[in-house]
Amino acid sequence: MENYRTRLRESGLRVTPQRLTVYEAVDVLRNHPTAEEVSHYISKKHPEIALGTIYKTLETLAEKNLLKRVKTDSGLLRYDAADESHHHIYCTNSDRIDDYYDTELTKMLHDYFETNRIPDFRIEDIKLQIVGNYTDNRKNTRKKR
Repeated sequence: MENYRTRLRESGLRVTPQRLTVYEAVDVLRNHPTAEEVSHYISKKHPEIALGTIYKTLETLAEKNLLKRVKTDSGLLRYDAADESHHHIYCTNSDRIDDYYDTELTKMLHDYFETNRIPDFRIEDIKLQIVGNYTDNRKNTRKKR
């Protein structure tokens, strides 16, 4: 919990119980939850935190780069608390998003754009989303933790 407090302070945000609870929920769930999934998880211990507060808190945390927004092809907005560099695998059958770590791929992308700059554009980060479907039907369901 102290790690969340420190990150909130370092980003210039006031530490509130709602921010701590929402931030921790996204981090613990690790399944790129929607606001509704965060609400469902939180409501077990904190039924007093309204869905509107959760939406506002998620957006505040994303604006401060404590969370990343991940939009699916179906239009769902999900949130990612992973702070280490990674890409995403997106299954269109299940709307499932999994983290994909490949340092060689990340280095290759950064090296490519270092030598092939886009005119009048400053790259801040490079994230790849690999879209497809799992061939193992057991993986074609949304991960819940």
